[in-house]
Amino acid sequence: MSKKATILSLDSRHRYQVMTQPWLDRRIQSLFPVALVSVLIVGTTRLFLDNLKSYDSKIFQFYGEPERYKQRRPVFVSPKDRFEESCNVFEGKWIWDNVTYPLYSEESCPYLVKQTTCQRNGRPDSFYQNWRWQPDGCKLPSFDPLKLLDILRGKRLMFIGDSVQRGQFESMVCMVQSVIPEGKKSFHRIPPMKIFKAEEYNASIEYYWAPFIVESISDHATNHTVLKRLVDLDSIAKHGKSWQGVDVLVFESYVWWMYKPTINATYGSADDIKEYNVTTAYRLAFETWANWLESSINPLTQKVYFMSMSPTHLWSWEWKPGSNENCFNESYPIQGSYWGTGSSLTIMKIVQDILQELKIDVTFLNITQLSEYRKDAHTSVYGERKGKLLTKKQRSDPKNFADCIHWCLPGVPDTWNEILYAHLLQNHRNLL
Repeated sequence: MSKKATILSLDSRHRYQVMTQPWLDRRIQSLFPVALVSVLIVGTTRLFLDNLKSYDSKIFQFYGEPERYKQRRPVFVSPKDRFEESCNVFEGKWIWDNVTYPLYSEESCPYLVKQTTCQRNGRPDSFYQNWRWQPDGCKLPSFDPLKLLDILRGKRLMFIGDSVQRGQFESMVCMVQSVIPEGKKSFHRIPPMKIFKAEEYNASIEYYWAPFIVESISDHATNHTVLKRLVDLDSIAKHGKSWQGVDVLVFESYVWWMYKPTINATYGSADDIKEYNVTTAYRLAFETWANWLESSINPLTQKVYFMSMSPTHLWSWEWKPGSNENCFNESYPIQGSYWGTGSSLTIMKIVQDILQELKIDVTFLNITQLSEYRKDAHTSVYGERKGKLLTKKQRSDPKNFADCIHWCLPGVPDTWNEILYAHLLQNHRNLL
Protein backbone atom coordinates (compact mmCIF):
# COMPACT_ATOMS: atom_id res chain seq x y z
CA MET A 1 0.00 0.00 0.00
CA SER A 2 1.26 3.49 -0.88
CA LYS A 3 2.09 6.06 1.75
CA LYS A 4 -0.81 8.17 0.54
CA ALA A 5 -3.23 5.30 0.80
CA THR A 6 -1.97 4.54 4.33
CA ILE A 7 -2.58 8.15 5.39
CA LEU A 8 -6.09 8.05 3.92
CA SER A 9 -6.84 4.82 5.75
CA LEU A 10 -5.68 6.22 9.11
CA ASP A 11 -7.61 9.38 8.45
CA SER A 12 -10.76 7.34 7.78
CA ARG A 13 -10.41 5.44 11.12
CA HIS A 14 -9.84 8.72 12.94
CA ARG A 15 -12.98 10.21 11.43
CA TYR A 16 -14.91 7.02 12.41
CA GLN A 17 -13.67 7.27 16.02
CA VAL A 18 -14.51 10.96 16.14
CA MET A 19 -17.97 10.25 14.75
CA THR A 20 -18.68 7.38 17.25
CA GLN A 21 -17.35 9.11 20.43
CA PRO A 22 -20.47 11.23 21.11
CA TRP A 23 -22.69 8.18 20.71
CA LEU A 24 -20.59 6.19 23.27
CA ASP A 25 -20.65 9.09 25.72
CA ARG A 26 -24.44 9.24 25.52
CA ARG A 27 -24.64 5.42 26.00
CA ILE A 28 -22.41 5.49 29.09
CA GLN A 29 -24.34 8.42 30.55
CA SER A 30 -27.59 6.53 30.12
CA LEU A 31 -26.16 3.42 31.81
CA PHE A 32 -24.62 5.26 34.79
CA PRO A 33 -27.86 5.70 36.80
CA VAL A 34 -28.65 2.01 36.30
CA ALA A 35 -25.18 1.00 37.54
CA LEU A 36 -25.42 3.37 40.51
CA VAL A 37 -28.78 1.93 41.55
CA SER A 38 -27.35 -1.60 41.23
CA VAL A 39 -24.42 -0.73 43.47
CA LEU A 40 -26.74 0.81 46.07
CA ILE A 41 -28.99 -2.24 46.02
CA VAL A 42 -26.05 -4.62 46.46
CA GLY A 43 -24.61 -2.48 49.26
CA THR A 44 -27.92 -2.21 51.09
CA THR A 45 -28.49 -5.95 50.78
CA ARG A 46 -25.04 -6.63 52.16
CA LEU A 47 -25.63 -4.33 55.12
CA PHE A 48 -28.97 -6.03 55.76
CA LEU A 49 -27.41 -9.49 55.69
CA ASP A 50 -24.53 -8.36 57.92
CA ASN A 51 -27.06 -6.93 60.34
CA LEU A 52 -28.89 -10.25 60.37
CA LYS A 53 -25.69 -11.91 61.50
CA SER A 54 -25.38 -9.51 64.42
CA TYR A 55 -26.91 -10.42 67.78
CA ASP A 56 -27.87 -6.73 68.11
CA SER A 57 -30.10 -6.87 65.05
CA LYS A 58 -33.40 -5.05 65.53
CA ILE A 59 -35.05 -7.92 63.69
CA PHE A 60 -33.70 -10.46 66.18
CA GLN A 61 -34.67 -8.18 69.04
CA PHE A 62 -38.23 -8.12 67.77
CA TYR A 63 -38.73 -11.65 66.50
CA GLY A 64 -36.13 -13.50 68.53
CA GLU A 65 -32.81 -14.99 67.54
CA PRO A 66 -32.99 -17.85 65.02
CA GLU A 67 -31.72 -21.15 66.40
CA ARG A 68 -28.67 -21.35 64.14
CA TYR A 69 -27.32 -17.99 65.36
CA LYS A 70 -27.52 -18.83 69.05
CA GLN A 71 -24.23 -19.53 70.76
CA ARG A 72 -23.91 -23.20 71.59
CA ARG A 73 -20.92 -23.77 73.78
CA PRO A 74 -20.95 -27.47 74.67
CA VAL A 75 -20.97 -28.47 78.32
CA PHE A 76 -18.37 -31.08 79.09
CA VAL A 77 -18.76 -32.94 82.38
CA SER A 78 -15.58 -34.77 83.31
CA PRO A 79 -15.36 -37.77 85.70
CA LYS A 80 -14.17 -35.47 88.51
CA ASP A 81 -17.44 -33.54 88.17
CA ARG A 82 -19.41 -36.63 89.13
CA PHE A 83 -19.64 -38.48 92.43
CA GLU A 84 -19.49 -42.26 92.49
CA GLU A 85 -22.86 -44.00 92.18
CA SER A 86 -22.12 -45.94 95.35
CA CYS A 87 -21.61 -42.77 97.38
CA ASN A 88 -24.42 -41.43 99.54
CA VAL A 89 -23.86 -37.67 99.44
CA PHE A 90 -26.38 -37.19 102.27
CA GLU A 91 -24.24 -39.00 104.86
CA GLY A 92 -21.20 -37.16 106.15
CA LYS A 93 -20.11 -34.35 108.42
CA TRP A 94 -19.66 -30.59 108.49
CA ILE A 95 -16.05 -29.42 108.05
CA TRP A 96 -14.82 -25.96 109.02
CA ASP A 97 -13.74 -24.17 105.84
CA ASN A 98 -13.30 -20.40 105.98
CA VAL A 99 -11.22 -20.38 102.78
CA THR A 100 -13.79 -21.40 100.17
CA TYR A 101 -16.94 -20.60 102.16
CA PRO A 102 -19.15 -18.68 101.96
CA LEU A 103 -19.67 -18.96 98.19
CA TYR A 104 -20.99 -15.37 98.10
CA SER A 105 -21.74 -12.57 100.55
CA GLU A 106 -24.85 -10.65 101.49
CA GLU A 107 -23.32 -7.53 99.94
CA SER A 108 -22.58 -9.24 96.63
CA CYS A 109 -26.15 -10.44 96.09
CA PRO A 110 -28.89 -7.80 95.72
CA TYR A 111 -31.67 -10.40 95.46
CA LEU A 112 -31.78 -11.51 99.11
CA VAL A 113 -34.86 -10.59 101.13
CA LYS A 114 -34.52 -9.12 104.62
CA GLN A 115 -35.72 -12.37 106.17
CA THR A 116 -32.41 -14.08 105.36
CA THR A 117 -29.76 -11.33 105.68
CA CYS A 118 -28.75 -12.09 109.26
CA GLN A 119 -25.48 -10.12 109.19
CA ARG A 120 -27.16 -7.00 107.86
CA ASN A 121 -29.88 -7.46 110.47
CA GLY A 122 -27.39 -7.42 113.33
CA ARG A 123 -26.20 -10.97 113.95
CA PRO A 124 -22.82 -10.57 115.66
CA ASP A 125 -21.15 -13.82 114.48
CA SER A 126 -20.69 -15.23 110.99
CA PHE A 127 -19.33 -18.70 111.81
CA TYR A 128 -22.46 -20.32 110.32
CA GLN A 129 -21.24 -19.26 106.86
CA ASN A 130 -17.97 -21.21 107.00
CA TRP A 131 -19.03 -24.86 107.19
CA ARG A 132 -18.66 -27.24 104.24
CA TRP A 133 -20.60 -30.47 103.91
CA GLN A 134 -18.24 -33.42 103.41
CA PRO A 135 -19.90 -36.71 102.39
CA ASP A 136 -18.38 -39.92 103.69
CA GLY A 137 -16.18 -41.65 101.14
CA CYS A 138 -16.55 -39.14 98.28
CA LYS A 139 -16.53 -35.44 97.45
CA LEU A 140 -19.16 -33.13 96.11
CA PRO A 141 -17.98 -31.41 92.91
CA SER A 142 -16.90 -27.81 93.35
CA PHE A 143 -19.73 -25.52 92.40
CA ASP A 144 -19.11 -23.89 89.02
CA PRO A 145 -21.74 -21.24 88.20
CA LEU A 146 -20.72 -21.03 84.54
CA LYS A 147 -21.05 -24.78 84.12
CA LEU A 148 -24.49 -24.70 85.73
CA LEU A 149 -25.58 -21.87 83.43
CA ASP A 150 -24.33 -23.89 80.46
CA ILE A 151 -26.40 -26.88 81.59
CA LEU A 152 -29.41 -24.58 81.98
CA ARG A 153 -28.90 -22.89 78.60
CA GLY A 154 -32.31 -22.44 76.99
CA LYS A 155 -34.00 -24.00 80.04
CA ARG A 156 -36.06 -23.15 83.12
CA LEU A 157 -35.26 -24.26 86.67
CA MET A 158 -38.17 -23.76 89.07
CA PHE A 159 -38.34 -24.11 92.85
CA ILE A 160 -41.86 -24.78 94.16
CA GLY A 161 -42.94 -24.64 97.79
CA ASP A 162 -43.05 -22.40 100.86
CA SER A 163 -40.73 -19.72 102.26
CA VAL A 164 -38.04 -22.30 103.08
CA GLN A 165 -38.01 -23.20 99.39
CA ARG A 166 -37.89 -19.52 98.54
CA GLY A 167 -34.68 -19.37 100.56
CA GLN A 168 -33.22 -22.14 98.41
CA PHE A 169 -34.25 -20.25 95.29
CA GLU A 170 -32.56 -17.06 96.52
CA SER A 171 -29.49 -19.08 97.41
CA MET A 172 -29.22 -20.48 93.89
CA VAL A 173 -29.66 -17.05 92.33
CA CYS A 174 -26.89 -15.67 94.55
CA MET A 175 -24.60 -18.57 93.68
CA VAL A 176 -24.75 -17.82 89.92
CA GLN A 177 -25.54 -14.13 89.51
CA SER A 178 -22.05 -12.74 90.15
CA VAL A 179 -20.63 -14.29 86.96
CA ILE A 180 -23.27 -12.63 84.77
CA PRO A 181 -22.41 -9.08 83.60
CA GLU A 182 -24.67 -6.19 84.50
CA GLY A 183 -27.30 -5.64 81.87
CA LYS A 184 -27.33 -9.35 81.03
CA LYS A 185 -29.51 -10.43 83.98
CA SER A 186 -32.92 -9.48 85.28
CA PHE A 187 -35.17 -10.18 88.26
CA HIS A 188 -38.97 -9.98 88.15
CA ARG A 189 -41.63 -10.42 90.83
CA ILE A 190 -44.87 -11.66 89.30
CA PRO A 191 -46.85 -13.19 92.21
CA PRO A 192 -46.93 -16.05 92.96
CA MET A 193 -43.60 -16.18 91.12
CA LYS A 194 -40.14 -14.68 91.19
CA ILE A 195 -38.04 -15.01 88.04
CA PHE A 196 -34.30 -14.49 87.60
CA LYS A 197 -33.08 -14.53 83.99
CA ALA A 198 -29.60 -14.97 82.57
CA GLU A 199 -30.17 -13.29 79.22
CA GLU A 200 -27.13 -14.55 77.29
CA TYR A 201 -27.96 -18.14 78.26
CA ASN A 202 -31.70 -17.77 77.69
CA ALA A 203 -31.96 -19.47 81.09
CA SER A 204 -34.16 -18.74 84.08
CA ILE A 205 -34.17 -19.68 87.77
CA GLU A 206 -37.68 -19.30 89.13
CA TYR A 207 -39.70 -19.61 92.32
CA TYR A 208 -43.38 -20.48 92.66
CA TRP A 209 -45.21 -20.01 95.98
CA ALA A 210 -47.30 -23.12 96.78
CA PRO A 211 -46.85 -23.99 100.48
CA PHE A 212 -49.01 -27.14 100.27
CA ILE A 213 -48.17 -27.92 96.60
CA VAL A 214 -51.90 -28.56 96.10
CA GLU A 215 -54.27 -25.55 96.14
CA SER A 216 -55.25 -23.77 99.36
CA ILE A 217 -56.50 -20.46 100.71
CA SER A 218 -52.84 -19.63 101.43
CA ASP A 219 -51.80 -19.46 97.77
CA HIS A 220 -51.44 -15.69 97.58
CA ALA A 221 -47.70 -15.05 97.76
CA THR A 222 -47.90 -12.11 100.19
CA ASN A 223 -51.46 -11.90 101.47
CA HIS A 224 -51.99 -15.16 103.31
CA THR A 225 -52.81 -16.13 106.86
CA VAL A 226 -50.68 -18.49 108.91
CA LEU A 227 -53.28 -19.32 111.54
CA LYS A 228 -56.23 -20.08 109.26
CA ARG A 229 -55.53 -22.89 106.80
CA LEU A 230 -57.80 -24.67 104.36
CA VAL A 231 -56.36 -27.07 101.79
CA ASP A 232 -58.02 -28.50 98.65
CA LEU A 233 -56.43 -31.93 98.75
CA ASP A 234 -57.48 -32.98 95.24
CA SER A 235 -56.98 -29.65 93.43
CA ILE A 236 -53.71 -28.83 91.68
CA ALA A 237 -54.64 -27.77 88.12
CA LYS A 238 -54.29 -24.04 88.75
CA HIS A 239 -50.72 -24.46 89.96
CA GLY A 240 -49.95 -27.06 87.34
CA LYS A 241 -50.51 -24.61 84.49
CA SER A 242 -47.46 -22.66 85.65
CA TRP A 243 -45.34 -25.81 85.99
CA GLN A 244 -46.18 -27.19 82.55
CA GLY A 245 -43.15 -27.66 80.35
CA VAL A 246 -40.59 -26.46 82.94
CA ASP A 247 -37.30 -28.30 82.35
CA VAL A 248 -36.23 -28.80 85.97
CA LEU A 249 -38.80 -28.80 88.79
CA VAL A 250 -37.74 -28.81 92.45
CA PHE A 251 -40.62 -29.37 94.91
CA GLU A 252 -40.76 -28.98 98.70
CA SER A 253 -43.64 -28.89 101.19
CA TYR A 254 -43.57 -29.61 104.90
CA VAL A 255 -43.59 -26.92 107.55
CA TRP A 256 -47.00 -25.47 106.61
CA TRP A 257 -48.58 -28.85 107.27
CA MET A 258 -47.16 -29.12 110.79
CA TYR A 259 -48.78 -26.19 112.58
CA LYS A 260 -51.21 -28.49 114.37
CA PRO A 261 -51.87 -32.27 114.37
CA THR A 262 -55.06 -31.65 112.33
CA ILE A 263 -55.88 -29.45 109.35
CA ASN A 264 -59.08 -28.28 107.66
CA ALA A 265 -59.36 -29.56 104.11
CA THR A 266 -61.69 -30.53 101.29
CA TYR A 267 -61.55 -33.66 99.17
CA GLY A 268 -64.04 -34.40 96.40
CA SER A 269 -66.41 -31.53 97.13
CA ALA A 270 -65.28 -27.94 97.68
CA ASP A 271 -68.20 -27.45 100.07
CA ASP A 272 -67.41 -30.46 102.23
CA ILE A 273 -64.86 -29.09 104.71
CA LYS A 274 -63.54 -31.63 107.19
CA GLU A 275 -60.83 -31.78 109.81
CA TYR A 276 -58.18 -34.26 108.74
CA ASN A 277 -55.27 -35.77 110.58
CA VAL A 278 -52.21 -34.06 109.04
CA THR A 279 -50.57 -37.29 107.90
CA THR A 280 -53.78 -38.44 106.18
CA ALA A 281 -54.20 -35.07 104.48
CA TYR A 282 -50.53 -35.04 103.44
CA ARG A 283 -50.85 -38.45 101.79
CA LEU A 284 -54.02 -37.44 99.88
CA ALA A 285 -52.39 -34.20 98.70
CA PHE A 286 -49.27 -35.96 97.49
CA GLU A 287 -51.26 -38.59 95.68
CA THR A 288 -52.89 -35.68 93.81
CA TRP A 289 -49.42 -34.31 93.06
CA ALA A 290 -48.21 -37.73 91.89
CA ASN A 291 -51.19 -38.07 89.54
CA TRP A 292 -50.41 -34.65 88.09
CA LEU A 293 -46.79 -35.65 87.51
CA GLU A 294 -47.74 -38.84 85.69
CA SER A 295 -50.23 -37.04 83.44
CA SER A 296 -48.20 -33.89 82.78
CA ILE A 297 -44.46 -34.58 82.89
CA ASN A 298 -42.46 -35.67 79.86
CA PRO A 299 -39.64 -37.76 81.40
CA LEU A 300 -37.58 -37.38 78.22
CA THR A 301 -37.36 -33.59 78.48
CA GLN A 302 -38.14 -32.77 82.11
CA LYS A 303 -36.43 -33.59 85.39
CA VAL A 304 -38.21 -33.60 88.77
CA TYR A 305 -36.64 -33.37 92.24
CA PHE A 306 -38.24 -33.46 95.67
CA MET A 307 -36.53 -31.91 98.69
CA SER A 308 -37.05 -33.70 101.98
CA MET A 309 -38.20 -31.72 105.02
CA SER A 310 -36.13 -28.85 106.32
CA PRO A 311 -35.63 -29.43 110.07
CA THR A 312 -36.47 -26.98 112.84
CA HIS A 313 -34.58 -26.39 116.08
CA LEU A 314 -37.27 -25.16 118.43
CA TRP A 315 -36.27 -26.93 121.66
CA SER A 316 -32.68 -26.85 122.89
CA TRP A 317 -33.25 -29.69 125.36
CA GLU A 318 -33.13 -32.05 122.36
CA TRP A 319 -29.39 -31.40 121.82
CA LYS A 320 -28.54 -29.91 125.23
CA PRO A 321 -30.35 -31.89 127.94
CA GLY A 322 -31.51 -29.79 130.85
CA SER A 323 -31.74 -26.55 128.88
CA ASN A 324 -34.96 -24.78 127.94
CA GLU A 325 -34.08 -22.50 125.03
CA ASN A 326 -34.11 -22.74 121.21
CA CYS A 327 -31.72 -21.99 118.35
CA PHE A 328 -30.94 -18.47 119.61
CA ASN A 329 -27.26 -17.78 120.30
CA GLU A 330 -26.11 -21.10 118.84
CA SER A 331 -22.84 -20.75 116.94
CA TYR A 332 -21.73 -24.30 116.10
CA PRO A 333 -23.26 -27.42 114.53
CA ILE A 334 -24.39 -30.37 116.62
CA GLN A 335 -21.73 -33.05 116.94
CA GLY A 336 -22.64 -36.74 116.86
CA SER A 337 -25.89 -38.40 115.84
CA TYR A 338 -29.03 -36.28 116.14
CA TRP A 339 -32.63 -36.27 114.89
CA GLY A 340 -35.03 -33.60 116.15
CA THR A 341 -38.68 -34.22 116.99
CA GLY A 342 -39.65 -31.49 114.53
CA SER A 343 -38.85 -33.83 111.62
CA SER A 344 -41.64 -36.34 111.11
CA LEU A 345 -40.51 -39.84 110.13
CA THR A 346 -44.15 -40.60 109.24
CA ILE A 347 -44.21 -37.80 106.65
CA MET A 348 -40.83 -38.96 105.34
CA LYS A 349 -42.22 -42.47 104.88
CA ILE A 350 -45.31 -41.16 103.03
CA VAL A 351 -43.11 -39.25 100.57
CA GLN A 352 -40.85 -42.25 99.97
CA ASP A 353 -43.84 -44.59 99.44
CA ILE A 354 -45.46 -42.26 96.90
CA LEU A 355 -42.19 -41.73 95.01
CA GLN A 356 -41.63 -45.50 94.79
CA GLU A 357 -45.09 -45.99 93.29
CA LEU A 358 -44.63 -43.30 90.64
CA LYS A 359 -44.35 -44.35 87.00
CA ILE A 360 -41.83 -41.58 86.32
CA ASP A 361 -38.50 -40.91 88.01
CA VAL A 362 -38.38 -38.27 90.75
CA THR A 363 -35.03 -37.74 92.48
CA PHE A 364 -35.40 -37.52 96.26
CA LEU A 365 -32.86 -35.11 97.78
CA ASN A 366 -32.74 -36.17 101.42
CA ILE A 367 -31.25 -33.06 103.00
CA THR A 368 -32.97 -33.52 106.38
CA GLN A 369 -30.25 -35.35 108.33
CA LEU A 370 -27.37 -33.12 107.20
CA SER A 371 -29.45 -30.05 108.08
CA GLU A 372 -30.43 -31.47 111.49
CA TYR A 373 -26.91 -30.76 112.75
CA ARG A 374 -27.17 -27.04 111.91
CA LYS A 375 -28.85 -25.56 114.97
CA ASP A 376 -26.50 -22.59 114.50
CA ALA A 377 -27.66 -21.47 111.07
CA HIS A 378 -31.26 -20.25 111.56
CA THR A 379 -32.28 -16.60 111.34
CA SER A 380 -33.20 -16.62 115.04
CA VAL A 381 -33.96 -13.02 116.11
CA TYR A 382 -32.15 -11.60 113.06
CA GLY A 383 -34.99 -12.08 110.59
CA GLU A 384 -38.53 -10.90 109.98
CA ARG A 385 -41.93 -11.53 111.46
CA LYS A 386 -45.02 -10.59 109.44
CA GLY A 387 -42.83 -8.80 106.91
CA LYS A 388 -41.00 -6.62 109.43
CA LEU A 389 -37.67 -6.93 111.21
CA LEU A 390 -37.95 -7.67 114.90
CA THR A 391 -37.95 -4.71 117.25
CA LYS A 392 -35.33 -4.32 119.95
CA LYS A 393 -37.90 -5.45 122.51
CA GLN A 394 -38.77 -8.57 120.50
CA ARG A 395 -35.08 -9.45 120.05
CA SER A 396 -34.65 -9.34 123.80
CA ASP A 397 -37.23 -12.15 124.06
CA PRO A 398 -35.77 -14.94 121.88
CA LYS A 399 -37.78 -17.65 123.58
CA ASN A 400 -40.94 -16.24 122.02
CA PHE A 401 -39.60 -14.50 118.92
CA ALA A 402 -36.59 -16.48 117.61
CA ASP A 403 -37.21 -17.98 114.16
CA CYS A 404 -35.75 -21.49 114.23
CA ILE A 405 -37.35 -22.53 110.93
CA HIS A 406 -35.81 -20.26 108.26
CA TRP A 407 -32.10 -20.14 107.43
CA CYS A 408 -29.59 -17.30 107.14
CA LEU A 409 -28.01 -16.74 103.74
CA PRO A 410 -25.28 -17.48 102.88
CA GLY A 411 -25.80 -20.72 104.73
CA VAL A 412 -27.29 -24.21 104.75
CA PRO A 413 -29.48 -23.83 101.60
CA ASP A 414 -26.26 -23.26 99.62
CA THR A 415 -25.31 -26.85 100.46
CA TRP A 416 -28.72 -28.08 99.30
CA ASN A 417 -28.02 -26.38 95.98
CA GLU A 418 -24.53 -27.84 95.75
CA ILE A 419 -26.15 -31.27 96.06
CA LEU A 420 -28.78 -30.36 93.45
CA TYR A 421 -25.97 -29.13 91.18
CA ALA A 422 -24.10 -32.42 91.68
CA HIS A 423 -27.19 -34.35 90.56
CA LEU A 424 -27.64 -32.11 87.51
CA LEU A 425 -24.03 -32.89 86.58
CA GLN A 426 -24.66 -36.57 87.26
CA ASN A 427 -27.57 -36.62 84.81
CA HIS A 428 -25.89 -34.52 82.11
CA ARG A 429 -24.79 -36.34 78.98
CA ASN A 430 -21.85 -34.90 77.03
CA LEU A 431 -22.46 -34.17 73.37
CA LEU A 432 -19.89 -35.88 71.18
